[in-house]
Amino acid sequence: MAEVGIDIERAAAFLRKGQLVAIPTETVYGLAGNALDVKAVSSIFQTKNRPSFDPLILHVASLEQVSLFVSEFPEKLKQLAEAFWPGPLTLLLPRKSIVPDLVTSGLDRVAVRVPNHPLTLELLAQLDFPLAAPSANPFGYISPTQAAHVAAQLGAQIPFILDGGACAVGLESTIVGMEGEQVIIYRLGGLELSKIESLVGTLTVQAYSTSNPSAPGQLASHYAPRKPFILGNLAELVPQLFQQGKKVGVLSFCTHFPAIPADCQVVLSASQDLTEAAQHLFMAMRLLDESEAELIVAEFVPETGLGRAINDRLKRAATQPIH
Repeated sequence: MAEVGIDIERAAAFLRKGQLVAIPTETVYGLAGNALDVKAVSSIFQTKNRPSFDPLILHVASLEQVSLFVSEFPEKLKQLAEAFWPGPLTLLLPRKSIVPDLVTSGLDRVAVRVPNHPLTLELLAQLDFPLAAPSANPFGYISPTQAAHVAAQLGAQIPFILDGGACAVGLESTIVGMEGEQVIIYRLGGLELSKIESLVGTLTVQAYSTSNPSAPGQLASHYAPRKPFILGNLAELVPQLFQQGKKVGVLSFCTHFPAIPADCQVVLSASQDLTEAAQHLFMAMRLLDESEAELIVAEFVPETGLGRAINDRLKRAATQPIH
């Protein structure tokens, strides 16, 4: 079983040996390995059961380090990096050959970010290689926002979990790139689009791909509980399913349902604060997935600010894979 602790030197020692370590970020916990070591990268895919066509994100300690791994840095994207790094922003940039094909799934661009967590920034500063680090969970399942979530899911498969407490943002990073002169959003995430738009102008959102993603986190079915997950009008769904005798788990934005047991419902933010709702989203999905409920019902939040990214995750959780 994985050791859980705050020893950065210990985490670094495992990583230098080509092993995997779970690391905290402000977004979610990542399953990290040496991004320049093909064996380590391969073990990330194997441990997560992640398809090799879904690329990984490169984590570096600073903006200055990015030039080691990318061949070009468009001015608009550099502006975003200067404004929002460290932070929940990933940039898709033309890669140098030093970055293994496996990291980018053979694509000619690599996703890069500087995470905003003191333990992980200190860890990255001690290493002479970047870390490839997708979310530290089995592929397609709910992303982990606490060390305990990683331990429960992958603890038997990795030696160490660096415990940085609860993730402050709770949603994966926003992924941004360019096609020609147009700034493209490839994944909605923890950095609001309005903040990006205020610096670089009009954006195009291109956040989905069924089976051929051009950036990490674009697959339509993702971030999903194991139980059936239904999106709709809770005021109608909850009484209807309750009358049918169903054990319902309720994930609401701000409404409490007195007829539903307390351990089978989660309110994301009683004060209707979307930042708070984002922090609680994956934890709420996990709690309901582990509850006695036989199915989970949820509702969209307001489509403003981080609400767009929250709704993106809700939609993907409700998407059923095709068999």
